[in-house]
Amino acid sequence: MERIYLDRSSLKAVDDYWEYRRIVGDDDGEKLLTPEQYEEYQRKILPQRLKNRLYVSYGVPEGIDCKQIGPETQCFCAHRYKQHKTDWEVVPSERPTVLPCRVKGCCCPAYEYVPRLGPNPVRCRCKHLPADHSEAAGHLCKMCSSCSGFQSPYTCGCGQPSSAHRTLVETKIEREVRGQPVGRDVPYAAMGGLTGFSSLLDGYLALEVCGSGFTCL
Repeated sequence: MERIYLDRSSLKAVDDYWEYRRIVGDDDGEKLLTPEQYEEYQRKILPQRLKNRLYVSYGVPEGIDCKQIGPETQCFCAHRYKQHKTDWEVVPSERPTVLPCRVKGCCCPAYEYVPRLGPNPVRCRCKHLPADHSEAAGHLCKMCSSCSGFQSPYTCGCGQPSSAHRTLVETKIEREVRGQPVGRDVPYAAMGGLTGFSSLLDGYLALEVCGSGFTCL
């Protein structure tokens, strides 16, 4: 296997690209912004992103957050969180806050997390996958007529059935009121509920880590 060696300037270029990608996400339409456009993007978007960040998690109301949603976390519609509307000039006052999918042709009205078993999403009681159901509200099955909407018999690691869970979108203040960590203010796109390394763990596992003397960020 051929080894590739990069000098300092090349390594910096790689770091700069990944920094750009974390900040801009998919907003450039897969065409790199010019330096001037990138500067203007940061000037316009970053202040509102820092002010209006939305934290997204999946869990049981009044219970623990079982899953923190990050940029790459898939929605019921199979598109990732970063492909939904996550930046707002003004956060909607209505609750729950809905984050529609921005992918052309997708009918998903709001980001909705679906638990996974390994690499695969859980199945509905009708035995069909989320992809076999409509991404529109109600999630009717496209493969059978007996299904009244996607419902999984899956039981979460917290001990509660998936039907007791919901996807929660909240502001920084709302999250602090619940006593949940908000982390540091960062300029990166679609960070959702990620606030530190422990956010990558399922909720009940994060509690075990915190209780073992490790620092939870």
